[in-house]
Amino acid sequence: MFDQFNIRTDDMPAEMQSLLQQYPRDAWGDHPGFREKTRQWLGAHRMFRHLSATIGKDTALYLDREIDPQDYAGRLSVRGNALVGNLHGHHHWEDHAYFPELSAADPRFDAGLEILEKDHAALDIVLDHFTRSANRTIKLIQLDESAARDEVGKLHNASTTIDAFLDRHLGDEEELAVPIILHHRLRG
Repeated sequence: MFDQFNIRTDDMPAEMQSLLQQYPRDAWGDHPGFREKTRQWLGAHRMFRHLSATIGKDTALYLDREIDPQDYAGRLSVRGNALVGNLHGHHHWEDHAYFPELSAADPRFDAGLEILEKDHAALDIVLDHFTRSANRTIKLIQLDESAARDEVGKLHNASTTIDAFLDRHLGDEEELAVPIILHHRLRG
């Protein structure tokens, strides 16, 4: 089911990286324009990566019968809901507030922002499939644990897809947005 999703593998266009050369990732923290709001935004990205990885680890533990099914269902419910809900809210805010602010500051990068918005739309579809599979898994753990194991296999694929998607998308998003923020002293 999740092998139908193509994760963008192309690098951002070369012109999208022009500010990144001036403001490389390893120097962001020392830049005087690197303020708390940007740290919080990057912190949200770290949280998404962590939640996604934790769901994947819990799912592998369940498949290996190293976690109690009820415990797994509880963890999946809490962490899955946190991941999906927070990602939707975060991406909505980026699309409607953050990206327009970046575009207004430096319209040279609108093509990159459009790519990131398309990523958001694609990730919404992946998250919808993940949510449906997670909900089925939680119900099946209550009703028919052997059927739940089949569904969890699908869920594990979803988790792997989300991990790869977030790795690609968030890295590109950070490397496009933070240099614009630093260059134009935004988000202060």
